[in-house]
Amino acid sequence: MSDKNIVLNVNGIEVIYNHVILVLKGVSLQVPEQGIVSLLGGNGAGKTTTLRAISNLLKGERGDVTKGSIELRGERIENLTPADLVNRGVVQVMEGRHCFAHLSIEDNLLTGSYTRKDKGEIAANLDKVYTYFPRLKTRRTSQAAYTSGGEQQMCAIGRALMTNPSVMLLDEPSMGLAPQIVEEVFNIVKDLNEKEKVTFLIAEQNTNMALKYSDYGYIMESGRIVMDGEAEDLRTNEDVKEFYLGMGGGERKSFKDVKSYKRRKRWLA
Repeated sequence: MSDKNIVLNVNGIEVIYNHVILVLKGVSLQVPEQGIVSLLGGNGAGKTTTLRAISNLLKGERGDVTKGSIELRGERIENLTPADLVNRGVVQVMEGRHCFAHLSIEDNLLTGSYTRKDKGEIAANLDKVYTYFPRLKTRRTSQAAYTSGGEQQMCAIGRALMTNPSVMLLDEPSMGLAPQIVEEVFNIVKDLNEKEKVTFLIAEQNTNMALKYSDYGYIMESGRIVMDGEAEDLRTNEDVKEFYLGMGGGERKSFKDVKSYKRRKRWLA
């Protein structure tokens, strides 16, 4: 990937939890301005930890970036607070959505504008969210607890949109959703990218869907990046098709069924 117009630059970071457990082992990735980049891999690969390192949410889980650097438009951001990052346009949508169950959909959305002061701008942003998520407008007075998983995911993304982000980190947006809702959510992500110029880094296990909507992808395994490339190249790569898309010849295999040394050799061949 060219260094031109790189908005987010992760350089060889290591993350340790509880001063003992090494989770990320020299992870590097780049996200270009107004791009959509996917971070792919199974459970435990390190995707969520990577996003939390970028958004500086590790401290609450006793995690630390112990090596490497993270830059936003050329400026080091490892020591900024999550609030500082939101003010600079970086917002994360957490895995599991985390809507406030007892609040209405609209009140959930308004929590995303907590630091904003201009009421006119807040109202305009709310209208923008309802434009992209018309389903939320019809459910605006419903308690989040009584809405569907898809509506809660839309609410979580809409709440992040209320901060006027330039970079949005999405953690497993497809988790627990029906295929048609996943497609709807990713279509909205594409619209936000093209019309609102929001840059996306998406951690996702749904490899096929993520690569369909992304420009570039990174594949993680055991805390390392093992492969990266243009999204279309990854979609047609034989290893990716076999191990992530279930399109290999014969019976579908799992990465767990392949010894790590052999798998590593195949990735790096």
